[in-house]
Amino acid sequence: MVTATPLRTFVDHHMWGGRGVPDNMKRRRFIQTLATLPVAASVLKAGTSTDSVEASGIGRTRILPKGLHPGSTIGIVCPASAATVADVKDFVNLCTAWGVKVKLGRNISRRNGYLSAPDKERAAEFMDFIEDPTVDAVVCARGGYGVMRILPMLDFSAIREAGKIIMGFSDITALLIAVQQLSGVVTFHGPVASSTFNPFTVSSLKTVVVSSDPTPLSFTDKRLTTIRSGLAHGRLTGGNLAMIVSTLGTKYEIDTTDAILFLEEINEEPYRVDRMLTQLWLAGKLQSCKGIALGNFRDCEAKGTSITGPSFTLEQVFEQRIASIGIPAIYGLPVGHVKDKLTMPLGVRAELDATNKHLRLLEPAVAARSGL
Repeated sequence: MVTATPLRTFVDHHMWGGRGVPDNMKRRRFIQTLATLPVAASVLKAGTSTDSVEASGIGRTRILPKGLHPGSTIGIVCPASAATVADVKDFVNLCTAWGVKVKLGRNISRRNGYLSAPDKERAAEFMDFIEDPTVDAVVCARGGYGVMRILPMLDFSAIREAGKIIMGFSDITALLIAVQQLSGVVTFHGPVASSTFNPFTVSSLKTVVVSSDPTPLSFTDKRLTTIRSGLAHGRLTGGNLAMIVSTLGTKYEIDTTDAILFLEEINEEPYRVDRMLTQLWLAGKLQSCKGIALGNFRDCEAKGTSITGPSFTLEQVFEQRIASIGIPAIYGLPVGHVKDKLTMPLGVRAELDATNKHLRLLEPAVAARSGL
């Protein structure tokens, strides 16, 4: 087990500040046309596993990343907005309790406008941890904004070869979907390092990403709202609604074919949620799903009149935009911008029972090994 150390000592040992930014961009060939990049079948590292399920849209075998265990190392990166050492203290303490080491990226506590650092430096920080053999997983410090700007700078072939856990939510949605679809590696819509780690969130996280005996997640809550009843099976994908809509028309857009799609949002009026759901509908993304699981949609109820008068409620919007599609759908799943947070692995098969308000994974999301 890793013994707890004072935060100051931890930073002195693991923080990269003071060394400057390594000039490793020249040695890495960043991929500009990623969707058509061939990947050799022999590049998988030990500790990952593959199966016959194809990554969406590109016909690649899916990769289960190595699960966490005592002695693992997590790299904390800032691919979007800024975060400080104090912001990630609770996550560092959790990792210490699990016997997991933490290495802070060099962009922690930096700020560049509403970003943590310039685009190339954020991309380099992320890829450094992907290519670092001593780092077993990469957790984003926070969302905010900025991931979309670095997507063309990422090497999805190297990400596939590394086969590591990558986790975050909110703005990080664009990264999670791009990695899962373009590399085939299962990614994790779960807490960022600056999240609140209460017992519910920690239990879900441990169930999904710890590799001693990975158990498929199962969640039932009778308080969920059934939009349309029924039973659906499909590949789990989704995340923040605004981020998913923002990538439509690009090579990073979501593939919802035969999927269980989960969506979450925060601080959007019902008409804006309506507009984004309508855009997904017009793009054919909702109709191609097997089922839809809507999150809490925190602070998204109308705060007064709408743009032209009284507003619809969120449930009315969901009824109008989703119920008519004719597939099983629920509302109120604890994902995204809520304290009680499920960890949702993208690319893993799941079952949605909208009638009984139950979501469960049909398989583990990480490769099994002895440990925690």
